[in-house]
Amino acid sequence: MPTVLITGSNRGLGLEYARQYLADGWRVIATCRNLDDAPDLASLTGDLTVLAMAVDDDRSILATAEKLDGTAIDVLICNAGVMGERQGLGSLDSAVWQQVLRVNIIAPLMVCQAFIEHVARSEQKKMATVSSKMGSIAENASGGQYIYRSSKAGVNAAMVSLALDLTPRGIAVAVMHPGWVRTDMGGPNGLIDPPESIRGMRSVIASLNMDNTGRFWNYDGSDIPW
Repeated sequence: MPTVLITGSNRGLGLEYARQYLADGWRVIATCRNLDDAPDLASLTGDLTVLAMAVDDDRSILATAEKLDGTAIDVLICNAGVMGERQGLGSLDSAVWQQVLRVNIIAPLMVCQAFIEHVARSEQKKMATVSSKMGSIAENASGGQYIYRSSKAGVNAAMVSLALDLTPRGIAVAVMHPGWVRTDMGGPNGLIDPPESIRGMRSVIASLNMDNTGRFWNYDGSDIPW
C-alpha cells in the first residue's frame, strides 16, 4: 500500500487530496496547523493519520519528520499555502508579504528537506508542490497581485533546483497549477471544483518520473511556461 503525506489538509484542495487517495486505498498522512480546525478531515474513513504541523515553524516540521522516522512516503505533496492581503500597488504591506513568502516559498522547501529520507526509502519517490500559473512570468499579462505572484514564482524556482539536486537520488519533483478552483482561497467564481482539480493533479503525479522531473504542469497535464 503506497503512502502519501499532504500538508494543509484540513480544507479545500488538501482535504480533497486526502479524500481521493483514501478512496483509492492509499495510506494517507494528513497534516494541518490546528487539529481542532479539521473536523471534515477527521471524519474521513480509511487508513488515515492526522498530525498537527505548522509549515511556517521549522521546529514543528522537524518534530513531525522525527515522529514519522522510518516511514516510507511514496508521495509528498506540499499543498499548504496562503494568498495574502493588500496585493495592489500603493497598498502593499511588507509584513504581509514576508509571511506569504515564508509560507509559500520557504515552507515547502523546509518540508521537502525534512522528509527527503522518508521519500527516498519509498518505492515511488515523488515530491509535488501546488503552485499557481500566477507565478509564471511568461503568462503575466495583467500585472498586480505582487505578493502572491512573487511567492509562486519563487517556489517554482526553488523546486527546479530541488529537482536537479534530487536527481541522483532518484526522487522526481513536480510543480503544479491546480486551476482556478472554487475553494475558500479561489473564491466562488472559480472555473472548476476541487474533485476535478485533484483528479487532474493526481494524474500528473502518477505520471511523474525521472524523465519529466522539474516541470511546471497544469492540472490537465499540459505544460505551463515559466
